[in-house]
Order: sequence, then structure tokens, then C-alpha cells
Amino acid sequence: MDYIAQNLSQSLIIAGIALLIIEVAILGFATFVLFFMGCSMVLTGVLMLIGVLDDTYITALWSNAIVTGALAALLWKPLKNSQQSSGESKETPTTIDHQFVLEDDCDGKGLTQHKYSGIQWKIKSQQPITKGTLVKVVKADVGALWVEAV
Repeated sequence: MDYIAQNLSQSLIIAGIALLIIEVAILGFATFVLFFMGCSMVLTGVLMLIGVLDDTYITALWSNAIVTGALAALLWKPLKNSQQSSGESKETPTTIDHQFVLEDDCDGKGLTQHKYSGIQWKIKSQQPITKGTLVKVVKADVGALWVEAV
């Protein structure tokens, strides 16, 4: 604890970098809280290191609280928008246009299944299709392939 108190600015920078690594590498930038805190800690540590801020726990606490809040207020919406899908199709080229013969009757309920690429997919269709019909995949949802007769 004494080492951290004597080297508070460096400790904040190291802790901030660790939070940024956790946020990006482990969580995949899914939550922004650790990102804001990590940036705040690095910024506070640098400001303490160059002498702009006092090298005390109270200053570190208040600086991190204020900077984290400011970063969240400024960057939340742009970062959230960057996570939105770009409107492009999520389907991979190998899934779309895949053709196969239905082994069972198919409808919109998804009771029929088909194993493709090592995954057991539910097969759905907007119109009922009888077994033995050649179908092609037109859309892929999570765990489900939407097909239509060829």
C-alpha cells in the first residue's frame, strides 16, 4: 500500500491500462464503463505525473469521478452508435443460397431441423413446404434458417 501511495500516478496509469485491456480484449468492448474508467485513470495519472494535479488519493478519487462522468456524457452516444449494425446482412455467403432437400415438412414454426456446417439448424418457411422438396436458404437468424422452394 505504501508503494502505491508513493507512486500514485504510475499506479493509476497501470490500473487504467489494465482496465482498458480487460474492456477491449476480454469483454470485446461490450460495456463502456471500464473503458471510461480506464481512460479516466490514465488521464488522471498523466496529469499527476506532469504536476497538474496533486498526488493524493482524494485528488485521484475526485478527478476519476469527474473525468469518468464527463467521458461517459460525451462519448456514450457515439460509441453506442458505433456498435449498431451497419445495415449489412449478417448472413455469411456460405449460408445464403445453400440448397438442400427437406427431410420433413416445413413451415414457420421451425419444427424441422437440418444439420449444416456442424450446427443443427431449425428450418422455417413463410409458406408450408412438403418433404422431399429442394429448398434454398434465403435468410439466417440465430439458430434458424429461412428457406423457400427452388
